[in-house]
Amino acid sequence: MSPRARLGTRIGALVIGAVLIIGASPFVGPPLVEGSAEFIFWQLRVPRVLMAVLVGGTLSLVGATYQVIFFNPLATPSTVGTTAGATFGALISIVFGVRSMIWGELPVLTLSAFLGALGVSAAVTFVALSKRARNNDIILAGIASSLAVGSASSAIQFTADETAMLAAVRWSLGYLPQVGYRGIVLLLPIAAITALGLIGLSRSLDVLATGEELAHSRGMNVPLVRAIAIGCGALGVAGCVAWCGPIAFVELMVPHFVRLTLGSHRRVLLPMSLVVGGAFLALCDTIARTVIPGAELPVGVITAALGAPTLVYLIARQYH
Repeated sequence: MSPRARLGTRIGALVIGAVLIIGASPFVGPPLVEGSAEFIFWQLRVPRVLMAVLVGGTLSLVGATYQVIFFNPLATPSTVGTTAGATFGALISIVFGVRSMIWGELPVLTLSAFLGALGVSAAVTFVALSKRARNNDIILAGIASSLAVGSASSAIQFTADETAMLAAVRWSLGYLPQVGYRGIVLLLPIAAITALGLIGLSRSLDVLATGEELAHSRGMNVPLVRAIAIGCGALGVAGCVAWCGPIAFVELMVPHFVRLTLGSHRRVLLPMSLVVGGAFLALCDTIARTVIPGAELPVGVITAALGAPTLVYLIARQYH
């Protein structure tokens, strides 16, 4: 079998596996009781799985993109301060008790987290636009922004009461429960813009992966490509974190798995990270809501528990 055929077979197997996991997830759980079965299935389980697919796919796609543009296999949205900014915005809303709705649809907490994430990311994107900025400069700007915002978040938490602190801790662990499709309708346009923007950069990212100097010599505007990638990624992650809280390890582990399975070609890596990431988070959420009868764990606990050892195994496998 030729290399191209082997790659096609692996892609097909991953896509089929992802579709099966996503399709089966709503059916997993306690038996549905007559009378409430339709509501539980269509208004609780299906929206939750769809949200997992949107969030998991977006985070994985952004993680794969950042690992390319920063030439760093450990790069994540946290690298540019997006997660720290969202946490800061959410804490302001939680601690100061702003829990109302805007236009009857959008929670203030979600909007605060979204604006916080975009605000910090915008500062790093501005640095990325500079022709003199190198990857290390951008990473340092992201780290500095994260530390500054993290300090402000700690100060806010210090003034919080027990109720607000508990709410903040729950939000920080990530959650996916949905009632109806409002969250999906709000997040879908943001996720679509991110996906189209980043996958559309696949060819440019392939050139950039050969090195900044070589990309410059081929006529690429490296700062612009880098800034667009960071901006699109920050937009998608801001939406996901704002609505569901920070969910760890998805954006780090899934791109590694896809890269080791299918190779590092960006026109394969990016869309397959999107597909596999959605299925991975749907699987993790299914485990989170069924592993303890009568209760459920935050999905972030499951992603960390599965993602950390799996990532160690995948990296170790490269050297054996």
